[in-house]
Amino acid sequence: MTSTTRTGLSHDALARFARTERERFIANHPVSQALAQRCAPHWLFGVPLHWMNDWSTPFGLHVAHAQGAHVTDVDGHTLVDFCLGDTGAMFGHAPAPVVHAVQEQMSRGCTTMLATEDAAWVGEELARRFGLPVWQSAMTASDANRFLLRWVRAATGRKKLLVFNGCYHGTVDDVFVDLVHGKAQQRDSLLGQVHDLTEHTVVVEFNDLTALEAALQGGDIACVLAEPVMTNIGMVLPDNGFWTQAQGLIRQHGAMLILDETHTFSSGPGGYAKAHGLQPNALVFGKPIGGGVPCAIYGFSAELAQRAMQAKRDAPPGHSGIGTTLTANMLAMAAVRATLGKVATDAAFAHMLRTCSQIAQGLRDCIARHRLPWCVTQVGARCEFQFGPTPPRNGSKADALLDPGLEQLIHLGLLNRGVMITPFHNMLLACPATSQDDVQSLLTAFDAVLTQLTST
Repeated sequence: MTSTTRTGLSHDALARFARTERERFIANHPVSQALAQRCAPHWLFGVPLHWMNDWSTPFGLHVAHAQGAHVTDVDGHTLVDFCLGDTGAMFGHAPAPVVHAVQEQMSRGCTTMLATEDAAWVGEELARRFGLPVWQSAMTASDANRFLLRWVRAATGRKKLLVFNGCYHGTVDDVFVDLVHGKAQQRDSLLGQVHDLTEHTVVVEFNDLTALEAALQGGDIACVLAEPVMTNIGMVLPDNGFWTQAQGLIRQHGAMLILDETHTFSSGPGGYAKAHGLQPNALVFGKPIGGGVPCAIYGFSAELAQRAMQAKRDAPPGHSGIGTTLTANMLAMAAVRATLGKVATDAAFAHMLRTCSQIAQGLRDCIARHRLPWCVTQVGARCEFQFGPTPPRNGSKADALLDPGLEQLIHLGLLNRGVMITPFHNMLLACPATSQDDVQSLLTAFDAVLTQLTST
């Protein structure tokens, strides 16, 4: 508990709400509870992926099916879904063109370690849509980020990476370095890493151009790896002009800029960089790119691609360690083609952005009615409410606004009222299938939860 984030809330109301909402969930989900008991002996932490325990529920919620903007659990409750697989289903669950493409491809094979005609179409579309000419594929954004770091280090001959404090780029070990009292420190939560990451990872605060320039002056930074908007420490927007100046500094000192757009793809059909005129050396688009089918892609500027390919040609023969056997399999390429060609369209994004703006304003209005000192931040089809009066400018300030206990209470209250948001932080996404009724369901549930939390 932090007194700052809970200003305006009643301690007694929080305790009462936690008790009644937990009891309500248990009473309404007997089938999920039985399945959780069956899973417990056979999965680490009782779930196929330990992150599935990050939800606010007393036991794992089990899903029967998902379609569009809705998820139906095994007890028959249909939830309006604003989590959307933490962006993996950003374009809705089971979009019809992706379902059709995957079904068709399944009948013709899934993986051969060879390209198909889909690969040619996808490559052309990636170049057109995102503005970089040369691409590679991966299974996840974590892999794409990891592979790009390898390519850039090989291309530049430099070893060091620069990241922003509080960043998250999947399971890439190199980025798990934080600023603690102004000094770089390997994140305590990183399990099993035996190397000292601070030898090759430099960390500065987001929006701090002075610190960025000082870190780059040594001439040993291979690349800056960043989300154009920080999204995993709570949402942190760039200051006006930050990226214009930051790009100039990065180029001036011979480093590369990798933008991880796994979450900021929500900004528009071409992602945040395209929408805001940024010119990175490399781009990463992860989980939403295949419409829910595991896939990621990463792109190179022409110069970086040539340098990377030359580094590979100059290297001794043997496996590079960049790529996996299932990378760019036929199923994934079919799914990406369907997503980019028929799902992630201009019209779909227009609906998503418009709907998210309505959500963000509705949340602001509700927060104001309850006189809570909270703010709402939006990036395209993605928004988030944060427990402070103004949006944070860097990772340290965003971290200070996090209150996992309060987040969990709100999330559980929303679940019990038929609405699902991301289980960590307070992020919401609008997809092409999100309707006005869905938005109203969210705002009604949110108002009901805040009414309970602020009651005396």
